[in-house]
Amino acid sequence: MVGNVGHHYTRDRFQLTAYLDTHIHAPQYPNNGIFGKSTLLDWLTTYTFPLESSLGNPKSPAYNNSKTQPDPLARAKTVYARVISKTLAHGTTTASYYATIHVPATNLLAEIAFDKGQRAYIGRVCMDLPETCPDYYRDESTDASISNTLSSIKFCQSLDPTGQLVAPIVTPRFAPSCLPETMSKLGALAKEKDLRIQTHISENVNELKLVKHLFPDQNSYSEVYDVHGLLTEKTILAHAVHLSKEEMQLIKQRKSKISHCPASNSAVGSGLCPVRTLLDEGLEVGLGTDVSGGYSPSVLEAVRQTCLVSRLVGYLKDGDSRYYIGVEEGLWLATVGGAKVVGMEGRLGGFEEGMLWDAQEIELADVSPEGEGGEGNVEVFGWESWEEMVDKWVWNGDDRNIKRVWVGGRLVHERRQRS
Repeated sequence: MVGNVGHHYTRDRFQLTAYLDTHIHAPQYPNNGIFGKSTLLDWLTTYTFPLESSLGNPKSPAYNNSKTQPDPLARAKTVYARVISKTLAHGTTTASYYATIHVPATNLLAEIAFDKGQRAYIGRVCMDLPETCPDYYRDESTDASISNTLSSIKFCQSLDPTGQLVAPIVTPRFAPSCLPETMSKLGALAKEKDLRIQTHISENVNELKLVKHLFPDQNSYSEVYDVHGLLTEKTILAHAVHLSKEEMQLIKQRKSKISHCPASNSAVGSGLCPVRTLLDEGLEVGLGTDVSGGYSPSVLEAVRQTCLVSRLVGYLKDGDSRYYIGVEEGLWLATVGGAKVVGMEGRLGGFEEGMLWDAQEIELADVSPEGEGGEGNVEVFGWESWEEMVDKWVWNGDDRNIKRVWVGGRLVHERRQRS
């Protein structure tokens, strides 16, 4: 751990490299914790599509009970300002965001992230397959999808020509929501402009059946993306719960990356992702909150859930503890692993010389006789080892323990002390 010059750090206060959220849906933030008893596909139509559409469409079903004239862009501003502030407060300095299909709202997300200083990859969601996308929320055609995507790309690049803070990311929602021609053109666009790609893969068993029905000529979900040019070394594949060994090898060959989203997988009932197997197969893995399938914007919660889910996987493997992910490895996935997933290996995820200063300052409640107390659930009594304090923080900590956050050396969040 590295201390900031000019500040005194005690055993209950330390700095940690900041988190990277490799998969989060910004417009879904108001729905945190709202998923009922739905499975994935039902959840999308019941909760997700109405909310997302309301950030750009005044006739969205989300406004059915509204007594005033809706202003979708005002709603988008409220939602996006809040989700960026909240993720920064939780120590997330880099986030790979899904937006909506709407260009103005997507551009607004980029602008707010840039102004608040969060490192963000901004993806206008592409979805245009009539069989699976509602009439009120889809692109009109392949041409419209590509044109709108280009518009959001150009805006991001004009906002930050360096791409060091805010950058576009090509975002087909997932294979069942896109026309084949659209996926192919998105793959070609990403290659032409050397852009990151993000999408979903193998999240839910019913989703797998739908992919097989829609794409009978391909042997697997991964092959669908591959034949359309979407499996690249800059591709982030969220979930990957039900990959076959053959798919894992294909993804490895293409150098695509995995975003593990354990809270969402459990909440929506999608399954238990075998992270140890993915790592053993040589895949790069980071963590995602998958708000709002995931119920929390905290990557620390994703670390906890990664550890817990891995123990369930081990239980299903005859109690084999080799499948367990511990605290240290979970934090590695949230930092170094995440940096690899978003293509920032060697620049983020650590404190080595030459890296960008993305850091968070953590304070625990020192309840020893000489301590000064503090906020939150993590209490240290003075006799814990360093490893024990970190363990207590990972299992019990929250945003109350995060006092300051920096992105590239710029202070972007500071928690005020209670009076």
